[in-house]
Amino acid sequence: MDTGTLERAFGLVAVVVLLALVAIRLSRRLGMPSMLLYLAIGMLLGNAAIGIDFSNTKLTEELGLAALVVILAEGGLTTRWENVKPALGLGICLATVSVAVSIAVSGLAVHLILDLDWRTSLLWGAVLSSTDAAAVFSVLRGVPVRRRLAAALELESGLNDAPVVLAVALLASTDAITAWLPLLVLYELLAGAVIGGVIGFAGAWWLRRIALPAGGLYPLATLALIGGSYAVGGLAHASGFLAVYVCALILGNSALPYRGGTLSFAEGLGWLAQIGLFVLLGLYVDPTQLPKVLLPGLAIGLVLLLVARPISVAAAATPFKVPWREQAFLSWSGLRGAVPIVLATIPLMLGRPTARDLLNLMVIVVIVYTLLQGTTLAWVARKLGVLEPERSTEVQIEASPLERIGAHVLDVAVPAQSRLHGVYLSELRLPASATIAVLLRSGEAIPVLPSTRLRQGDELLIVVPAKARAATERRLRAISRYGALAGWFTRPSSGV
Repeated sequence: MDTGTLERAFGLVAVVVLLALVAIRLSRRLGMPSMLLYLAIGMLLGNAAIGIDFSNTKLTEELGLAALVVILAEGGLTTRWENVKPALGLGICLATVSVAVSIAVSGLAVHLILDLDWRTSLLWGAVLSSTDAAAVFSVLRGVPVRRRLAAALELESGLNDAPVVLAVALLASTDAITAWLPLLVLYELLAGAVIGGVIGFAGAWWLRRIALPAGGLYPLATLALIGGSYAVGGLAHASGFLAVYVCALILGNSALPYRGGTLSFAEGLGWLAQIGLFVLLGLYVDPTQLPKVLLPGLAIGLVLLLVARPISVAAAATPFKVPWREQAFLSWSGLRGAVPIVLATIPLMLGRPTARDLLNLMVIVVIVYTLLQGTTLAWVARKLGVLEPERSTEVQIEASPLERIGAHVLDVAVPAQSRLHGVYLSELRLPASATIAVLLRSGEAIPVLPSTRLRQGDELLIVVPAKARAATERRLRAISRYGALAGWFTRPSSGV
């Protein structure tokens, strides 16, 4: 690749990301998942307009699966255990029982509508059966539905990728289906969950005890652990996707150093993965081939929406005595996204007949029915009476930096051999505008009082205006080197 090609590549990526950011704002106003706009950007860059040629099926599959790992990692890290715990049983059943029923009903519909053999029909049904976390929650963020429903949908979309990927891989292969198959699937799921749990708990223990030289390294270490769980799962012939989600869920709910920065980094990486994935799929798909599968796609999507999804939700939710109104909302909230399109590349890679038609049909289903469900979800929730009026929509909480008040948060550690050890807080004599917000000792906050003495291993969080930051840092470094008497006969400059 020459310099000119590299420059064009960076320029194209920059333009795509900026357009995607604009698309996010637009999609929020329209109440629709932004993924459809990313897909449109990819199609415009590809054969539909600009003409960038991208037809590498293997690369599309591998990059798509890699992006799904990142998206699952971000979903697990940002899922709050206390929010999803009340709906744990319902969420697991939606991700397993509901998936199995959906594959059967959707496969039957494909067999009757397209007259395909049973194995191919069930393969198509499996590809159709996975909901998409990014699609579901980009819409749910603005709809204050009952917490149990939101939690169940969150768990379902995070957990159901694993069994669906296994089903697609097994049905797309040429191996005979035997009576041992259910036990094999059960092993892969259980082993994936155990691997994710072990790496998650061990990783949290390790991150709390390791002293990395920079705070920005902790997000990298966290994501490396999650990526490692996927690799270990694959080597153990277990579900790598389930290992990723469980590992990320444990790490995201553990008391990790620089946890806020880790979650922010993962969220940004998750957005980038979503944007890249849908643009990539838009590039790969040939829009000129979509019209010939339009009617079958609409018909099969309608059966999925009005028959397969409601029956599968009823099978999973009825034992939990979920009222019919809530079941109806769960049925309407089963949005499809990138996962079915990526999974459709697996039989294409294996050379299965009708695989190209399956891919094109999935694009039709995702575009039409995500647009239909996404834009009407708030209206359906209101008509079904599953909103919580007293509950506000998602609260936006941001950590440092504090741009709006022109301040910074300084994170000051008291290392070994530092002469900050033994200094009273009153002896720090920081600039008047600097405020010690938190003093952490052994991982716990202790009172910030003038009579409090610092110890080795303590950590201070100091809020300081931008104009006083340099003076505050100079004072802290001076005391760290020379002790409380540093600069005894000088005063911090006035006005800071």
